[in-house]
Amino acid sequence: MNILNNVRTWNKARQTRSALKALSPRQLDDIGIARHQILSVARNPHQM
Repeated sequence: MNILNNVRTWNKARQTRSALKALSPRQLDDIGIARHQILSVARNPHQM
């Protein structure tokens, strides 16, 4: 089921990117994320 897990992981990252991109700069600042960090956060949210 490695392919299924990969698809789930990709989809979760896609959803996270989409949600973070929709936030205003102030909202991103409130949660401590800069716009240029969105891709990194979406890939590995536990790194922050």
